[in-house]
Amino acid sequence: MSSSQESSGSVTTIDALLQETRTFPPSAAFAAQANVRDASIYQVAHDDPEGFWASAANRLDWFQRWERVLEWDAPWAKWFVGGKLNASYNCVDRHIKTARRNKAAIIWEGEPGDTRVLTYRDLYREVNRFAAVLLDLGVRKGDRVAFYMPMIPELAIGLLACARIGAPHTVIFGGFSAESLRDRINDSQAKLCVTADGGWRRGGVVPLKDTTDAAVAQTPSIEHVLVIQRVGSDVRQVQMQEGRDVWYHEALGRITQKYVEPEQLDSEHPLYIMYTSGTTGKPKGQLHTTGGYLVGTSLTHEWIFDLKEDDVYWCTADIGWVTGHSYIVYGPLANGASVVMYEGAPDFPDKDRFWDLVEKYGITILYTAPTSIRTFMRWGDQYPAMHDLSSLRLMGTVGEPINPEAWIWYHNNIGHGNCPIVDTWWQTETGEIMITPLPGIIATKPGSATRPFPGIEADILDEAGNSVPNNVGGNLVIKRPWPAMSRTIWGDPDRYVATYWSKYPGVYLTGDGARRDDDGYFWLLGRVDDVVNVSGHRLGTMEVESALVSHPAVAEAAVIGASDPITGQAIVAFVTPRSGQQPNDALTAELKEHVVQSIGALARPKRIYYTAELPKTRSAKIMRRLLRDIAEGRVLGDTTTLLDPNVVAQIKEQYAASEG
Repeated sequence: MSSSQESSGSVTTIDALLQETRTFPPSAAFAAQANVRDASIYQVAHDDPEGFWASAANRLDWFQRWERVLEWDAPWAKWFVGGKLNASYNCVDRHIKTARRNKAAIIWEGEPGDTRVLTYRDLYREVNRFAAVLLDLGVRKGDRVAFYMPMIPELAIGLLACARIGAPHTVIFGGFSAESLRDRINDSQAKLCVTADGGWRRGGVVPLKDTTDAAVAQTPSIEHVLVIQRVGSDVRQVQMQEGRDVWYHEALGRITQKYVEPEQLDSEHPLYIMYTSGTTGKPKGQLHTTGGYLVGTSLTHEWIFDLKEDDVYWCTADIGWVTGHSYIVYGPLANGASVVMYEGAPDFPDKDRFWDLVEKYGITILYTAPTSIRTFMRWGDQYPAMHDLSSLRLMGTVGEPINPEAWIWYHNNIGHGNCPIVDTWWQTETGEIMITPLPGIIATKPGSATRPFPGIEADILDEAGNSVPNNVGGNLVIKRPWPAMSRTIWGDPDRYVATYWSKYPGVYLTGDGARRDDDGYFWLLGRVDDVVNVSGHRLGTMEVESALVSHPAVAEAAVIGASDPITGQAIVAFVTPRSGQQPNDALTAELKEHVVQSIGALARPKRIYYTAELPKTRSAKIMRRLLRDIAEGRVLGDTTTLLDPNVVAQIKEQYAASEG
């Protein structure tokens, strides 16, 4: 067992991860064709970061070149000062001047199986039409526009239309409640809300317009609600309030303007506000601006995913989260990529839907979440085995640390041992990927995000601000500004400083724990506040979860700390067994001992509960907060973002029965 850090606030390291020594270097064939083949780029970026990012900015089209690369008065950053550009122009207009005009930009599949393919020429036409509708509804440069939408092409089109006229957008995930939608609209003071009559999810209709109506009844800044017809009146009727609500297709019929001149915007002009998931109380809106964000997302997308002109790229996230903004819309489209969008659930009509899409569209790059991968593991190897996945040449993970067992399953069963895996760490606040392999030059290790991207200076600090030794956990920080960084919390700069920049002045505090191994690779340990304090010893929940999932009977696990009169907190685990495994007392005892052998006696779970599903959002994140609410007998927080709210009720009933 590794020694604990009782007073420093650090989290103990995990022996199970320290024992993960397998490495997977890029194949000679992949390395030979990689976009980045020379490891000296790390040193180049370290020695001259501003020169490095200036070179990256040359990939974009600028109306006016910048005067200074960076203006830094910690924690306030301005990138490419004096430069003028437009994100919509860079994602659309410049491509139609080349052979890309007839290349697929968005390849979309709805859950019922309906499809659309928009070339870059099509996308250009639709973005201009949408921008004309926005102008007709009175939206102008600087006005905020809220989106509450299903995953349909009009969502991406609408964002680019907003960017075209300089109207910052805020996308509220389509699973949020009316109250959450209301609070985010009110915080951003949005002038227009764009929604749909509904969206498809597991064969049913999500009533987006109804939720929007309930929200905007309490949002005085909203002047119009623009409604896109997705499911159609033959499926369900929606109420349209005269004078406020406008059908998008009817608005299109009224406009004659076919081209909207893209605004020449300052590099620091606000592009969007993204509210961080899981916020309580006042929403925390991260403000991202135009120039630096587009530089960061486009460069990271091309280098990390080794993007080629003929790739078919699929990021399975929802555009309602930052992953969808950066790596479905802005990064890929700025690079002229062919982007797959899918509306529905991964298990509808059956559990092979993702693999069916990979085969159907010849997808070459797949970017998905570790939680989804563990779910696929639990469903069984037979589902991917039903499909030809040989088109895949690179795969990625995003959202949370991936445990080695899930990494290996992904490598073997989806990539068939032939695809590099880029395990990426970043945040809503960072805007771009920060720690990741460059697949042509970095040997990967299952479970490690490997090294910071060139130009990113990451470190791991103790409570006093000192770099910790190798193989010791601490606070992950970023010590130098980067282009896509959030500029502030919308309307609350003091909160921005207090949350991210006060613990270590001039240094960005990520809120995540990490350790660095002897090769300089970073291993993410989850949120620093996701720790269990057992008899004064702080154990990361991700450590215990990884140990549990390393057992062959376990598909997924979530660990929380519950109040204990003797030890202060006790470890409580919620475990989803793999297909064919039957929960019983013998398995419980075996799993407890397995954790002891992996970490030490302090990490032994006091209780283990078995559940067919864990409570997850539709972006595949496990909601440990709800599990803590159950364990502590608190009133449950908002469950409207959950993939299946019934899961929480079932776990609560099981927990109450065992405690009784």
